[in-house]
Amino acid sequence: MSVMQFFFLAAVFLLVVASVLGGAALLRPDLVQRRLRQLDPSQSGPTASQPAAGWLQWLADKTHSIGRLAAPKEEGDRSALKLRFMHAGLRHPALVPAYFGVKALLTLALPLLGYAAAVALERLPEADRLLLMLLACAAIGYYAPNLVLAQRVRLRQREIFEAFPDALDLMTVCMEAGLGTESALARVADDLALKSPPLGDELRLVSLELRAGADREHALRNLAIRTGVDEVGGFVTMLSQAERFGTSIAASLRVQSDMLRTRRRQRAEEAAAKVGLKLLFPLVFCIFPALLVVLLGPAMVHVYRVLLPTMATGG
Repeated sequence: MSVMQFFFLAAVFLLVVASVLGGAALLRPDLVQRRLRQLDPSQSGPTASQPAAGWLQWLADKTHSIGRLAAPKEEGDRSALKLRFMHAGLRHPALVPAYFGVKALLTLALPLLGYAAAVALERLPEADRLLLMLLACAAIGYYAPNLVLAQRVRLRQREIFEAFPDALDLMTVCMEAGLGTESALARVADDLALKSPPLGDELRLVSLELRAGADREHALRNLAIRTGVDEVGGFVTMLSQAERFGTSIAASLRVQSDMLRTRRRQRAEEAAAKVGLKLLFPLVFCIFPALLVVLLGPAMVHVYRVLLPTMATGG
């Protein structure tokens, strides 16, 4: 390998790493800045997210033309994607065009990078294999943003689901102490700001909607839509029915929290029961072959050196 090929491969590697880190920074919240905003409320204003918003807007403007290649034609698909971003906790309006722009750029750039790397290494495959490699790179670039977004949605919904029974317990205590529903939601949102920031943010948005004059049922329905968690939807339905039929909200919350805690325990037991099956393939294909080599290797060497020559001589 020549010096020019080495520097070219190093440049390609740095470009790919920078692209991956940049995409992860766009789709992952800045935990340090979030923690600082929690400790210092004065930093939670619009200027706190201004740099990220500026980068998103710049990326959306620069990739607007090429993003049309990956953008869906129907408005329903765009609305579904906006809802997915809402489930992931990403609400900036420039995220959707930036997402399509990054998707189109990766779809076009990864095959070019793969072809350039093959040329630089002087290992250019045959036509059929080259076409298959380019298609695989394009598929990775097209579907990788979908996987990143789905992973973020899954983690956020799991965190909301795990913290929701505790939020219901806090709300039950607040309402039994004499607070109203709006005051209880605001207090629970403040208390959950450090333990579960996603759930605390969602409850804070509900409190802001109620303060702005929105109907309580409408604000709670928006909470279920924003989170996308079935248990939150059940809580909203239960609360609406309790207010409609005049039953005790605190007693209903207590029953709901017990049911959700039982469901959380059942999910944990289900995940624990799947561990054995998930460990089967690593054991069979990775650990058992190495174990057999360690155990039978010396015996096979001894058989090869002693037993086979003896049998040959005796024959």
